[in-house]
Amino acid sequence: MFGAKLWPVTTRKIIIIGGGQAGLQFADTLKRNHFAGELCLICEEPDLPYQRPPLSKQFLSGESGAARLALRPAGFYEGMRVLTDTRAKKIDREQRLLQLENHPPLPYDGLALATGCRVRKLTVPGAALPGVHYLRTLRDAKKIRAELKTAAHITIIGGGFIGLEVAAALRGRDKKVVVLEARERLLPRVVAPPVSNFYEKIHRARGCELHCRTALSEIVARQGQYEVRCEDHPAFLTDLIIVGIGVLPNVELAEAAGLECGNGIVVDEYARTSDHSIVAAGDCARGYNRRYGRAVRLESAPNAVDQARIAAGSLIGREESCNKPPWFWSDQYQLKLQIAGLSEGYTRYVLRGEPAEAGFSVFYFKDKRLIAVDSINKPAEHRLTRRLLEADIAVTEAQAADAGFDLETLL
Repeated sequence: MFGAKLWPVTTRKIIIIGGGQAGLQFADTLKRNHFAGELCLICEEPDLPYQRPPLSKQFLSGESGAARLALRPAGFYEGMRVLTDTRAKKIDREQRLLQLENHPPLPYDGLALATGCRVRKLTVPGAALPGVHYLRTLRDAKKIRAELKTAAHITIIGGGFIGLEVAAALRGRDKKVVVLEARERLLPRVVAPPVSNFYEKIHRARGCELHCRTALSEIVARQGQYEVRCEDHPAFLTDLIIVGIGVLPNVELAEAAGLECGNGIVVDEYARTSDHSIVAAGDCARGYNRRYGRAVRLESAPNAVDQARIAAGSLIGREESCNKPPWFWSDQYQLKLQIAGLSEGYTRYVLRGEPAEAGFSVFYFKDKRLIAVDSINKPAEHRLTRRLLEADIAVTEAQAADAGFDLETLL
């Protein structure tokens, strides 16, 4: 299905759908490769491409404003057509036309899909009340920040990265914060129990009220505030509710066009879809990863950048793949968690360092093979373990657990 080689594109029309990190990187890569054809960037939001990670951190805390979020200066977009506040409606693959809302259809020779994700919505009674907010876009963040001027009590639904980053930002503004997590611990899908326990202690020490195994049942308006009702727990009275319970890939446009989809737009290791004139990258794409021997969909800015570079290369006849281990990060208070690799499916983990000292790592093994490392306030160790994973160098559990052993000697 994915075997055919693409013809080189030099003076043709390429359209990029999506104004996030991946969409911006598509354009950047094409410009750096001196693409001489027509280039059009379609942004559904009214803003030019901006950084999303700071929205739950520096922007919400008030440390930075919208102007500092721009991914590129305005001059970067000279020479290309940019349509903001514009939604792609339909892909006509037979005619190679992209239909837009409130714009004439656009012809294309190559199409890049960077449609990203949307937030997963609450389904309990009261979920549509005006005090319930989600954080995905700059518009969302601006609305929440405006309401924080008068809101003193905030309830956060979800103890994942978004929920905990928002909690840290709001505690920095001296807000009273309650975090509700339905599962048994914080960050349950992505880290081992020692990391969950560490962050639970940190947030409690900073004044956050945390409740795990607490399932939301209903939200009720109550005289200018909101009552958050839970199963098997007394209700919480709050001024503002922020929900962070995950995201869903935006595949509807691709699916309606007949492209193969399944937990994302399915692409090969060169980011090509089942239609070789169309590529996809970023949070919306589920691509074959040679390192893991399976298709994976990653929600991270570094992956969006790497995958978009590969996808743009495919559109101009350059077949390149990426075998780097994925990496992620999260900033909470003065702590930086950096993750290298994917720990999914691990069979054992070992600690390197002491959590009590707020500087340690967790090494994840699957059948005695190192597959991922979480590092907290250990940037040098994070960089080193990324190199070890990229080179697929064997590390034993004993070596990983021994803080006195110099891992760099393995390189």
